[in-house]
Amino acid sequence: MVAHLLHETVPAADLSGPALRAFFNLAERWELRIADQRKLLGEPPESTFYKWKRQQSGGLSRDVIERISYLLGIYKDLQILFPDTQQADTWVHRPNQAPLFGGQSALQRMLSGNVADLYVVRQYLDAQRGWG
Repeated sequence: MVAHLLHETVPAADLSGPALRAFFNLAERWELRIADQRKLLGEPPESTFYKWKRQQSGGLSRDVIERISYLLGIYKDLQILFPDTQQADTWVHRPNQAPLFGGQSALQRMLSGNVADLYVVRQYLDAQRGWG
């Protein structure tokens, strides 16, 4: 939903609450460490991160909305590719021999801090689904 809305003319402030709720649900399902959550969100200051986590709302920059959009797309692709939700949720942690990952997990690739790496993982999964 957030990914779809990102491309419409909805102010980023209106997306902040749903985006944060979706992100923190995803982080729980993927069992992400706090440090990893912050990295995936673009390394907001700790105080900002904990405010977002506590309130599940707040003004998010376009960059943070974009990051969450990619992550939700990755989550959706995995749910489609793997009918077993546990397999889908643990995929990001497993080493991957695809050239894109070079034996590292998708999470390791995404934790580079670059939004482009989120995009690349999303593209890879879209291609696996036949959408690329």
